[in-house]
Amino acid sequence: MMTAIRLIVGLGNPGREYETTRHNVGFVWVDELAREQKMHFNIDSKFHGLSARGKVGDDELWLLKPQTFMNLSGRAVGALAQFYKISPAEILVVHDELDLAPGIARLKLGGGHGGHNGLKDIIAQLGSKDFWRLRLGIGHPGERNEVSNYVLGTARREERDLMDEATQRSLAVAPLIIAGKLEAAMLKLHSA
Repeated sequence: MMTAIRLIVGLGNPGREYETTRHNVGFVWVDELAREQKMHFNIDSKFHGLSARGKVGDDELWLLKPQTFMNLSGRAVGALAQFYKISPAEILVVHDELDLAPGIARLKLGGGHGGHNGLKDIIAQLGSKDFWRLRLGIGHPGERNEVSNYVLGTARREERDLMDEATQRSLAVAPLIIAGKLEAAMLKLHSA
Protein backbone atom coordinates (compact mmCIF):
# COMPACT_ATOMS: atom_id res chain seq x y z
CA MET A 1 0.00 0.00 0.00
CA MET A 2 1.52 3.29 -1.11
CA THR A 3 0.80 6.33 1.01
CA ALA A 4 0.99 9.66 -0.78
CA ILE A 5 2.83 12.45 1.01
CA ARG A 6 0.41 15.24 1.94
CA LEU A 7 2.75 17.49 3.93
CA ILE A 8 6.37 18.41 3.28
CA VAL A 9 8.09 20.34 6.04
CA GLY A 10 11.38 22.14 5.50
CA LEU A 11 13.29 22.77 8.71
CA GLY A 12 15.24 25.95 9.38
CA ASN A 13 15.33 29.11 11.42
CA PRO A 14 13.42 32.26 10.44
CA GLY A 15 15.21 35.55 9.87
CA ARG A 16 17.71 36.94 7.40
CA GLU A 17 20.71 36.15 9.63
CA TYR A 18 19.98 32.40 9.31
CA GLU A 19 19.14 32.30 5.59
CA THR A 20 22.50 30.96 4.41
CA THR A 21 23.29 28.68 7.38
CA ARG A 22 23.74 24.92 7.12
CA HIS A 23 20.76 24.45 9.45
CA ASN A 24 18.46 26.01 6.81
CA VAL A 25 18.91 23.52 3.96
CA GLY A 26 15.35 22.29 4.62
CA PHE A 27 13.95 25.78 3.98
CA VAL A 28 16.01 26.03 0.78
CA TRP A 29 14.66 22.67 -0.43
CA VAL A 30 10.97 23.52 0.08
CA ASP A 31 11.51 26.97 -1.44
CA GLU A 32 12.87 25.28 -4.58
CA LEU A 33 9.97 22.80 -4.67
CA ALA A 34 7.46 25.64 -4.24
CA ARG A 35 9.11 27.54 -7.10
CA GLU A 36 9.01 24.46 -9.37
CA GLN A 37 5.36 23.76 -8.52
CA LYS A 38 4.35 27.45 -8.65
CA MET A 39 3.15 27.32 -5.04
CA HIS A 40 3.32 30.46 -2.89
CA PHE A 41 3.95 30.70 0.85
CA ASN A 42 1.67 32.71 3.09
CA ILE A 43 2.04 33.58 6.75
CA ASP A 44 -0.21 31.20 8.65
CA SER A 45 -0.29 32.08 12.35
CA LYS A 46 -2.51 29.15 13.36
CA PHE A 47 0.20 26.82 11.99
CA HIS A 48 3.10 28.90 13.37
CA GLY A 49 4.76 29.19 10.01
CA LEU A 50 4.71 29.87 6.31
CA SER A 51 2.48 27.44 4.43
CA ALA A 52 1.64 26.77 0.81
CA ARG A 53 -1.05 24.52 -0.64
CA GLY A 54 -1.23 23.14 -4.14
CA LYS A 55 -1.68 20.13 -6.36
CA VAL A 56 1.14 17.97 -7.66
CA GLY A 57 -0.31 15.62 -10.24
CA ASP A 58 -3.49 14.30 -8.63
CA ASP A 59 -2.23 14.82 -5.10
CA GLU A 60 -3.00 17.77 -2.86
CA LEU A 61 0.13 18.90 -1.06
CA TRP A 62 0.96 21.22 1.82
CA LEU A 63 4.40 22.80 2.22
CA LEU A 64 5.39 24.19 5.60
CA LYS A 65 8.29 26.28 6.88
CA PRO A 66 7.92 26.54 10.67
CA GLN A 67 8.70 30.03 11.96
CA THR A 68 9.10 28.89 15.58
CA PHE A 69 12.88 28.42 15.38
CA MET A 70 14.29 24.96 14.94
CA ASN A 71 13.84 23.61 18.49
CA LEU A 72 10.07 24.18 18.41
CA SER A 73 9.43 22.95 14.85
CA GLY A 74 7.00 20.32 16.12
CA ARG A 75 4.53 22.99 17.23
CA ALA A 76 3.97 24.01 13.59
CA VAL A 77 4.01 20.46 12.19
CA GLY A 78 1.66 19.16 14.88
CA ALA A 79 -0.82 22.03 14.40
CA LEU A 80 -1.12 21.58 10.61
CA ALA A 81 -1.12 17.76 10.72
CA GLN A 82 -3.81 17.70 13.41
CA PHE A 83 -6.01 20.28 11.68
CA TYR A 84 -5.96 18.49 8.30
CA LYS A 85 -5.84 14.97 9.79
CA ILE A 86 -2.50 14.15 8.17
CA SER A 87 -0.91 11.01 9.60
CA PRO A 88 2.85 10.74 10.31
CA ALA A 89 3.25 8.35 7.33
CA GLU A 90 1.96 11.16 5.06
CA ILE A 91 4.62 13.64 6.23
CA LEU A 92 8.10 14.26 4.83
CA VAL A 93 10.50 16.36 6.91
CA VAL A 94 13.47 17.82 5.01
CA HIS A 95 16.40 18.60 7.30
CA ASP A 96 20.15 19.04 7.63
CA GLU A 97 22.10 15.92 8.62
CA LEU A 98 25.46 16.07 10.42
CA ASP A 99 26.14 12.36 9.84
CA LEU A 100 26.15 12.70 6.05
CA ALA A 101 28.79 14.50 4.00
CA PRO A 102 27.78 17.53 1.92
CA GLY A 103 26.40 16.30 -1.39
CA ILE A 104 24.67 13.24 0.09
CA ALA A 105 20.88 13.06 0.33
CA ARG A 106 19.08 10.10 1.92
CA LEU A 107 15.43 9.26 2.32
CA LYS A 108 14.18 7.14 5.20
CA LEU A 109 11.11 6.31 7.23
CA GLY A 110 11.19 6.66 10.99
CA GLY A 111 14.18 6.39 13.28
CA GLY A 112 15.41 8.51 16.14
CA HIS A 113 16.27 12.20 16.18
CA GLY A 114 20.05 11.77 16.26
CA GLY A 115 20.37 14.84 18.48
CA HIS A 116 18.54 17.04 15.96
CA ASN A 117 16.32 19.30 18.08
CA GLY A 118 13.87 20.01 15.26
CA LEU A 119 13.24 16.28 14.78
CA LYS A 120 13.09 15.75 18.55
CA ASP A 121 10.27 18.30 18.86
CA ILE A 122 8.37 16.91 15.85
CA ILE A 123 8.52 13.38 17.33
CA ALA A 124 7.25 14.76 20.66
CA GLN A 125 4.39 16.74 19.06
CA LEU A 126 3.27 13.99 16.68
CA GLY A 127 3.73 11.28 19.30
CA SER A 128 5.38 9.19 16.58
CA LYS A 129 8.75 8.63 14.88
CA ASP A 130 7.07 7.12 11.83
CA PHE A 131 7.29 10.02 9.40
CA TRP A 132 9.54 10.24 6.36
CA ARG A 133 12.78 12.19 6.45
CA LEU A 134 14.87 13.58 3.64
CA ARG A 135 18.30 13.98 5.19
CA LEU A 136 20.55 16.49 3.43
CA GLY A 137 24.20 16.08 4.37
CA ILE A 138 26.05 19.06 5.81
CA GLY A 139 29.02 17.16 7.28
CA HIS A 140 30.26 17.27 10.88
CA PRO A 141 32.72 19.73 12.41
CA GLY A 142 34.55 16.84 14.13
CA GLU A 143 34.05 18.09 17.68
CA ARG A 144 30.75 17.73 19.49
CA ASN A 145 31.07 21.11 21.23
CA GLU A 146 31.49 22.81 17.81
CA VAL A 147 28.15 21.53 16.43
CA SER A 148 26.02 24.55 17.36
CA ASN A 149 28.36 27.09 15.75
CA TYR A 150 28.81 24.76 12.76
CA VAL A 151 25.12 24.30 11.94
CA LEU A 152 24.50 28.03 12.43
CA GLY A 153 27.48 28.88 10.19
CA THR A 154 27.58 29.34 6.44
CA ALA A 155 28.99 26.48 4.37
CA ARG A 156 32.20 27.01 2.42
CA ARG A 157 31.80 27.47 -1.34
CA GLU A 158 32.74 23.88 -2.25
CA GLU A 159 30.39 22.47 0.42
CA ARG A 160 27.60 24.76 -0.78
CA ASP A 161 28.06 23.50 -4.36
CA LEU A 162 27.80 19.87 -3.18
CA MET A 163 24.75 20.68 -1.05
CA ASP A 164 23.09 22.41 -4.02
CA GLU A 165 23.73 19.31 -6.19
CA ALA A 166 22.16 17.07 -3.52
CA THR A 167 19.16 19.43 -3.36
CA GLN A 168 18.70 19.22 -7.14
CA ARG A 169 19.08 15.41 -7.18
CA SER A 170 16.54 14.99 -4.39
CA LEU A 171 14.12 17.49 -5.97
CA ALA A 172 14.24 15.35 -9.13
CA VAL A 173 12.62 12.47 -7.19
CA ALA A 174 10.07 14.73 -5.43
CA PRO A 175 7.20 13.67 -7.77
CA LEU A 176 7.83 10.01 -6.83
CA ILE A 177 7.94 10.91 -3.12
CA ILE A 178 4.72 12.93 -3.28
CA ALA A 179 2.92 10.13 -5.17
CA GLY A 180 3.91 7.71 -2.39
CA LYS A 181 6.40 5.80 -4.55
CA LEU A 182 9.03 6.12 -1.86
CA GLU A 183 10.86 2.85 -2.58
CA ALA A 184 11.36 3.96 -6.20
CA ALA A 185 12.47 7.41 -5.00
CA MET A 186 14.97 5.85 -2.57
CA LEU A 187 16.38 3.55 -5.23
CA LYS A 188 16.89 6.43 -7.64
CA LEU A 189 18.25 8.86 -5.06
CA HIS A 190 20.54 6.44 -3.22
CA SER A 191 22.10 5.04 -6.38
CA ALA A 192 22.80 8.49 -7.89
